[in-house]
Amino acid sequence: MELKEGKEKFIQSWGTLGSHWGINRTMAQIHALLLVANEPLSANNIMDELNISMGNTNMNIRALIDWGLVFKELKPGERKDFYVAEKDMWEVVKRIITQRKKKELEPMLRVLDSISKVEGNSEEAEEFKKVVRDIQLFSSKADSTLENLIKADSNWFIGTFMKMIK
Repeated sequence: MELKEGKEKFIQSWGTLGSHWGINRTMAQIHALLLVANEPLSANNIMDELNISMGNTNMNIRALIDWGLVFKELKPGERKDFYVAEKDMWEVVKRIITQRKKKELEPMLRVLDSISKVEGNSEEAEEFKKVVRDIQLFSSKADSTLENLIKADSNWFIGTFMKMIK
């Protein structure tokens, strides 16, 4: 397989994977392109390489910067901005977990907290409160585990993961 074909397959596959992280395909494809780029790319480079509009390129670059997955880099003598991806996969995973936790788990914990205070002593109300408490307990443990994972260093995680799969 030629390098160009390998890069194209990687970009397409990463784009598909991105939809499972909660980001759109184009955002993930831009991230993939920057991951495999051996030098910083401008928005024009990205737009041309992926055959997408400048607006789409800029919007998704801003989102990747917000996620902490892409950084702006200035080149001396150049007026335009260039972009690089975080290439440390442990950092990438932690940043994705952080964003998903913030966008998905934390809002759900707030909702569970507010609805756990439902009033009533009927059988239906008691069953409702029990289900909410169970979900709240599981969600809180997931939140705590993810928080520990975010704070952990890669050596600890890899060691723990390897013990789990043996």
